[in-house]
Amino acid sequence: MKAVVWHGVGDIRLDDVEQPTITDPNDAIVRVTRSAICGTDLHFVRGTMAPMVEGTILGHEAVGVVTEVGDAVRGFSPGDRVIIDSTVSCGACRYCREGHTAQCDVANPNGPDAGTSFFGGPASTGPVDGLQAEYVRVPWARNTLHPLPDTVSDDQAILLSDIYPTGWFGAELAGVRRGDTVAVLGAGVVGQFAIASAFQQGAARVIAIDHLEDRLAQALAQNAEVVDFSREDPVAVVKELTNGIGVDAVIDAVGVDAQHAAHGPAAPDAEQAAAFEAEVAQVAPDAAPQGDQWVPGNAPSQAARWAVEMVAKYGRIGIIGVYAPTVETYPIGAAMLKNLTVRMGNCDHHSVTPPLIERVAAGLFDPTALITEREPVTDAIAAYEAFDRREPGWLKVELTTGS
Repeated sequence: MKAVVWHGVGDIRLDDVEQPTITDPNDAIVRVTRSAICGTDLHFVRGTMAPMVEGTILGHEAVGVVTEVGDAVRGFSPGDRVIIDSTVSCGACRYCREGHTAQCDVANPNGPDAGTSFFGGPASTGPVDGLQAEYVRVPWARNTLHPLPDTVSDDQAILLSDIYPTGWFGAELAGVRRGDTVAVLGAGVVGQFAIASAFQQGAARVIAIDHLEDRLAQALAQNAEVVDFSREDPVAVVKELTNGIGVDAVIDAVGVDAQHAAHGPAAPDAEQAAAFEAEVAQVAPDAAPQGDQWVPGNAPSQAARWAVEMVAKYGRIGIIGVYAPTVETYPIGAAMLKNLTVRMGNCDHHSVTPPLIERVAAGLFDPTALITEREPVTDAIAAYEAFDRREPGWLKVELTTGS
């Protein structure tokens, strides 16, 4: 079968690989009908999330049909349409039973202290082969799959595998309350769903910060107020828009591949630019850009700094943009002086996703407007390259199989 396989930093290929089989009684095999490319996948190719294991299949978003289940899998049968959670969880340990499924004690083969296990990730997360393939093996299927109602299409469902739940989780981490003014750093697809989720959780105003016109236009279409950091100082604008107070909450949907302004009032001075360069060297020492391809963000801590600066005293920050374990720079002193609450982490997909499935099934929200590209899995490498270069319009890439 065809699958997108990581071979090294800057080196991914569409390979012919063996079709997966049941290796544990808790497994299921799913025929994939939709998968997708996520910004997190780009971290692995750019070298900002390491170490990866050569030969790992990429991807952590998929929808499909169950073809086989292990003897210990109850509640699912061949023929069931399902969403695959991006994170793997057993459903029986202490953390799963509390709804904190991203920190399942059992799912990660590296042990309970290793943290989240997710599909298509680095060595520390398993590794577990990912979902950009024609067929996939799903460990701990009883808790890593969700049944799909007939009223939810595959196109809607693919956004329920990770992106919509992660945006919702980001708003929860930021403690969004009725009447809040919320800033969302990053208007990529995770940021777009964070905007939608903040409004759905009661925010009165959402301010989106980015520098790409198509992303800002999409945020504006969701009734967010938009700030282009290549033209304006986002901290100064946010303060101006909030009578000097700052926002009540910030959702950081950028993470380690943040970029600083190249010009304008928000551009770093020489000293700060040098500090950012040192951060990049620490975070992505093996990065080897190929021209404008696979280039890491040039300011790993930029979003974190802006978040602390633009939130009000006693404000709240939720971080869902991915930061690698090698990131060690955070403005903790400034956050402490403002009595901030900072929460972060990987989405607890199994507990977050079911109400969102119901919301989409009921017609309360249709996420499909945020799918901007639909490509066959056979064109996945070209799609990765265009998405990595942030080509205009490439907000969310859905991959379809021939089956």
